[in-house]
Amino acid sequence: MKNKIAIGVAVLLIGFLLGGVSFYLLGKITGQQKGYIPVSPHVPRQIAESSRAFAEIASSISPSVVNISTTKVMKRELGPLLDDPFSEFFSPFRDFKMPKKWKEQSLGSGVIVSPDGYIITNNHVIEQADEIRVTLVDKRTFKAKVIGADNKTDVAIVKIDAENLYAVQWGDSDKLQVGEFVLAIGNPYGLSHTVTMGIISAVGRANVGIADYEDFIQTDAAINPGNSGGPLVNTKGELIGINTAIFSRSGGYQGIGFAVPSNMARLVMDQLIQKGKVTRGWLGVTIQEITPELSQKFGLKSAKGALVGDVAKGSPAERGGLKRGDIILEFNGRKVGDVGNLRNMVAQSRVGAQIPMVIIRSGKEYAINITTTELPKDVSDAVPGSAPEESSFEGFVGLNVIELTKEISRQLGLPKDENGVVVVRVDPGSSVEDAGLRKGDVIQEIDRKKISGLDDFNRIVADIRSGDTVLMFINRGGKKFYVTAEAD
Repeated sequence: MKNKIAIGVAVLLIGFLLGGVSFYLLGKITGQQKGYIPVSPHVPRQIAESSRAFAEIASSISPSVVNISTTKVMKRELGPLLDDPFSEFFSPFRDFKMPKKWKEQSLGSGVIVSPDGYIITNNHVIEQADEIRVTLVDKRTFKAKVIGADNKTDVAIVKIDAENLYAVQWGDSDKLQVGEFVLAIGNPYGLSHTVTMGIISAVGRANVGIADYEDFIQTDAAINPGNSGGPLVNTKGELIGINTAIFSRSGGYQGIGFAVPSNMARLVMDQLIQKGKVTRGWLGVTIQEITPELSQKFGLKSAKGALVGDVAKGSPAERGGLKRGDIILEFNGRKVGDVGNLRNMVAQSRVGAQIPMVIIRSGKEYAINITTTELPKDVSDAVPGSAPEESSFEGFVGLNVIELTKEISRQLGLPKDENGVVVVRVDPGSSVEDAGLRKGDVIQEIDRKKISGLDDFNRIVADIRSGDTVLMFINRGGKKFYVTAEAD
C-alpha cells in the first residue's frame, strides 16, 4: 500500500516537473517566456465611434480658432510738479523706477468666419487696445484692425490681411436643446487651442449682468480666462456660440460658462461688417415680469408674457394701439417667455418692419400690428430695472403721501402733467417698507383706478379691506411699473 502511494506522489512530481519544463521551452520558442500575453480590452463600438467623432470635430474646427493678443499703453497720471524734469531736485525720494508709460498685454480667442480674414471675438477682448495681433494655428501672426464692436452684446469683428483661411460653419442656435454635447475651443491662460467637452446646461440665460442684451447659452464645458471669443461648437462641428464669460468665485473654472448664441452673434456681425454699427428695433414701451400675484390680478392663467408698464408718447407702440396694462404674449409669431426674451426679439427685429403681436387686454386676446423704428440714441434701456420684490404689507400703516404738484414734479424730474400722490415718508421696519415702496415714489393707480390727487387716494384706500390684494401703479423717477401687496 505504501509503495503505491509513493509511486503516485512520484508520478505527480514528475508531471509538474515536465509541465514546467514544457511551459519554459514553449515560452522560449514563442518569445513570451517573461510575463503574460497582453489581452486587448473590449471597447464597445459606440464608445470607440464617439471618441473618433470628437477627435474629428476638434481636428476640423481647430484651424478656424485663433489666438488674439492685445497691447494697451497705460499712462501714469503725474501732478504738475512731478511732471517737471527738475522736480527730482525737490523730491529726492521719488520712485524713479516707476515709468510714466507702460504696456499691458492680454490674451483672448477668436474664430475665423470668412476665408478673407474676418474674425469674430468678444468686445471686451479687444476693447481700447492700441495693437491687436492674431496668431493662426500654423503659427503665422498678423496685425488686425477693428471692423466694428458692439458692447451691448459683447461682440466684435476684426480683420487680418490674409486669404484662403479655414472659416467655421455656422449652426442654428435656436434649435439647441439642454443636454446636447458641445466642445469649447480657445486659449485659456495662453495654452493655445485647448479643447474641452461638456453639455448645454441651459439656454436663454438673461440677467447675468455681462451685457445689455443677454440670451446666453450656459455650458459646463471648461471655460477659463483666455477662452473669451473662442467658439462653442456642436457635434456637427458647427459654431453655435461665442464663449464670453464664466461664473466663478475664484477666477477659474467652476462648471458654469456662458456663450453668445450664434444667431445673435451673426446678426450683429453682419451689421458691423456692412454698416459699421448695429441698429436695433424699438417699440417705445417699458415692460416688466409677470409675477404670480400680478398674474392673478390681471386674470391670467399663467405667468407667461411681458406686462406693459408704460407707453412712450409718439412711439411705435402708441401708434400701434398698445396700452399700459396690456400683456404681450406673442411677438412676430414667437411666444414671449419673459421680459428678456421679448427685449431681444424687439432689438433683433428689422427696423421699419410691420410686426404682428398677440396681446391680452382686460382678459381678452387681441391681434395688433406695430411698425418698429430704430432705437433712439438717447434711450439707453427700454426695459426698467427690476421692480421691488413683491411682499405683503399690513394696510397702509407707516406710509405718508402728499399731493403731486407741478413744483414737486419738477423736483422729481417728472413731466408737469403727471398726476398722483407722492410718498413722503416710509417708516423704517414697517410693512410698507417691506412691500418695496420708497420715499419719492408716485402712486398713480390703485386697482386700475386712476389717482389724480389726495382725494382719490383717500377714497380708494377707504374701500380696501383686510386680506385684499392691492395692485398699484408706481412712477419712480420716470420708470413705471406695477406692484402688488396684500392688505392686512
